[in-house]
Amino acid sequence: MAITVDGRLSLSYAAQLRGATGLVVTNRGFLKFSNGDFMGQKLKLKLKPSQFQQKGDKCSNRTHIYSSLTADVATESKVAIGGSYRLIDVPMSNCINSGINKVYILTQFNSQSLNRHIARAYSSSNGVTFGDGFVEVLAATQTSGVEGKNWFLGTADAVRQFHWLFEDPRSKDIEDVVILSGDHLYRMDYMDFVKSHRHSGADITLSCLPMDDTRASDFGLMKIDNNGRIISFSEKPKGKDLKAMQVDTTVLGLSPDEAREKPYIASMGVYVFKKEILLNLLRWRFPTANDFGSEVIPASAAEFYMKAYLFNDYWEDIGTIRSFFEANLALTEHPPRFSFYDAAKPMYTSRRNLPPTKIENSKIVDSIISRGSFLTGSFIEHSVVGIRSRISSNVHLKDTVMLGADFYETDAEIAELLADGRVPAGIRENTKIKDCIIDKNARIGKNVVIANSEGIQEADRSSEGFYIRSGVTIILKNYVIKDDLAI
Repeated sequence: MAITVDGRLSLSYAAQLRGATGLVVTNRGFLKFSNGDFMGQKLKLKLKPSQFQQKGDKCSNRTHIYSSLTADVATESKVAIGGSYRLIDVPMSNCINSGINKVYILTQFNSQSLNRHIARAYSSSNGVTFGDGFVEVLAATQTSGVEGKNWFLGTADAVRQFHWLFEDPRSKDIEDVVILSGDHLYRMDYMDFVKSHRHSGADITLSCLPMDDTRASDFGLMKIDNNGRIISFSEKPKGKDLKAMQVDTTVLGLSPDEAREKPYIASMGVYVFKKEILLNLLRWRFPTANDFGSEVIPASAAEFYMKAYLFNDYWEDIGTIRSFFEANLALTEHPPRFSFYDAAKPMYTSRRNLPPTKIENSKIVDSIISRGSFLTGSFIEHSVVGIRSRISSNVHLKDTVMLGADFYETDAEIAELLADGRVPAGIRENTKIKDCIIDKNARIGKNVVIANSEGIQEADRSSEGFYIRSGVTIILKNYVIKDDLAI
């Protein structure tokens, strides 16, 4: 079972182990996929036995269901990534690829777009079947009383409000709950994570990344002892406080050379709790704590047995405009640090049934062009172009993330808009755009220049259809940038 709050929180019951067979099965059978067309080839997939259960493991004779939960403190989960995906697709796909087939999605307010995406992406009509599992959306509701006047106040608060899910008779065998973040880009097998947690006997296990000096101060860091037990936390330390957080990362499996290069470990916001420990923390020990990362986890280090689990692979936090921008453009690298093109562990999303992109007399360099787009006489350089995009002649996009459109305009509608002096969806002729994010359904006129040539870092001109954050220009959703404007 999985639960997601506004794309921010996802709770999942994973695989049930059956005796000493050494196979991980999803409750009553293997997770299956229909013969959908993924990555250009017909795949006939059956979930493989996970390394989580191997013959001879200490837990091989235990028949319990595991539970995981995804949390994200931002609204980025509704945002596109890589042209065709949404960030919520990352934890959802990781759950599916890890053998999790029961998913609850807890939505906050203003969640219509997310709900629609989930309904379209994770249903049998999209080529994914969950056996006896399901994906079900549960909306946040305000109840009577003082506490009921608020929506979810944070990830821990959301789980607390749905603690009854753990006490349902169907959930009596759950032993462990995994907390996952929904605004990160990575690919991970959660069963390996749970296996490490169970073998260590820890109350709580945190997944962590090795860090060097250049980035360590941007994250919450952990101090561990020689056995990998977490003994303290420090949130974004600087100077002497940063140096004090250095640890011997060979304890977690890094080589001596890697350990010297990366002497810090940063929390990923991915945790495993023993179920009873989680319930105790949320209901009795910290009944007013709203957030896991800043409140519950740091306060638990002194009282509970907490272990660090090394994840030494690509991971990116998409929590800011700049990180969202850079993570998208990094997908155009050769080779990219993260790839959506993995047929064995695919990333799932809505099947939109869009036609191929039509490209006429255009030049494309180091870019991603999503389906259903029209490119005419344009130059696309180191950019990501989303679905249903229209780019006219003599347009130059460089270092740009264009999110595309939710709809098509017919030739007749375009002609009518032009006749009335209005701007159709997409980018019109002779426009030059650099270092920019173009949100959905934006309309950019002719002879426009968007380059932030003065290097402004922060500006709010939303009344004109754009603003600037961390030096990146953002064209707002559904807004019109008129002809001949220079930004």
